[in-house]
Amino acid sequence: MDTREGDAPVTVERARSRAPLPARDAVPWPAMKIADLVRALDEAAPLAYAEDWDNVGLLAGDPGAALTRVLLAIDCTGDVLDEAARSGCEAIVAYHPPIFRPLTRVIHGSIAYELVRRNIAVYSPHTALDATAGGTNDVLADAVGMTATRAPIRATAAKDATLKLVTFVPRDALERVSEALFEAGAGKIGDYRSCSFRSSGTGTFFGEEGTHPAVGSALRLEAVDEVRLETVVPTARVGDVVRALRASHPYEEPAFDLVRLAPAPARDGEPRGMGRIGEVSPIERTALVARLKERLALRHLLVAGPTDGTVTRVAVCAGAAGDLLDAAMKQGAQVVVAGEVRHHDALRAAESGVTVLATLHSNSERIALPPLAARLRAALPALDVTVSRLDRDPFAIG
Repeated sequence: MDTREGDAPVTVERARSRAPLPARDAVPWPAMKIADLVRALDEAAPLAYAEDWDNVGLLAGDPGAALTRVLLAIDCTGDVLDEAARSGCEAIVAYHPPIFRPLTRVIHGSIAYELVRRNIAVYSPHTALDATAGGTNDVLADAVGMTATRAPIRATAAKDATLKLVTFVPRDALERVSEALFEAGAGKIGDYRSCSFRSSGTGTFFGEEGTHPAVGSALRLEAVDEVRLETVVPTARVGDVVRALRASHPYEEPAFDLVRLAPAPARDGEPRGMGRIGEVSPIERTALVARLKERLALRHLLVAGPTDGTVTRVAVCAGAAGDLLDAAMKQGAQVVVAGEVRHHDALRAAESGVTVLATLHSNSERIALPPLAARLRAALPALDVTVSRLDRDPFAIG
């Protein structure tokens, strides 16, 4: 996770159990598109929970383009882009958005230019993945041995992410219209698809001169047996769903309402927010350092503050700790693990008796890529998902 700090560079949920998948060659998998990847990623890390300042989602590419292979990385560097091109990937999932601030020019050699030139889409989940259950911060919390009773250091409320679509359909066209809406992205609630509510009623209309009503005649008041169809629609899919409604509905001018829904609280046990804080089984600070180095495959950590003594309450902040450090200290953290911490913040924490363990920025985030890859493979069995071998933190201990 990054917090906004001047001009500092703004540089995965539990894999659900599934029955063993058939061999790839034995199944006539349907052709996939970039849009399928976008939907799977928004389910894994809902963009509604991203920070307001962040630039997340599909940043380059055609949602309708074909997709067979995707490469996962923290940063979309030139090496990662070359790796994707050599592997035949049509898309890169880059945790950090390679396009963040508004671009004033796209020229030869820039990442944006090369993505477009090579026809490789890029999607960034960033703080949406940080906030979600099973995302970046939860994977880092697992690495330090935090118990399941963990909580966000700072909770995140979902932005307006879901609307309710209400439309009115002649009974004989109900299934055609509803299937078109579901295919376009409507009707998903949790792990359930094709969700809707249907109630019967009577619709009336009077077609003016020049209209061609599908039922009845122009210039007379008509009453039609209709079904009120209600379903939910993610904000990101509203355009597709409304186009599907108009294309499948028999009326010249189908009536429909779009109702904004209040964000629902997260389910119990599914924290949404930045960072994590919780209990660990009593452990010596030196043993916690050793555990973290082993889990993150690191030879060194930056350590500030006490190095001796037993701790039971730990906080983690993937990426830059920023103002989460103070919030974690106020919530009783004895150790704070982060990618990076500002100099004076580390001094203040150390003087307060809090140990700060800094991994270097992206080393605290890269551990989340394999779980995210597993979730994408489960959601899109035909997709070839690979974690980059060339993606690495730009800093190393000399």
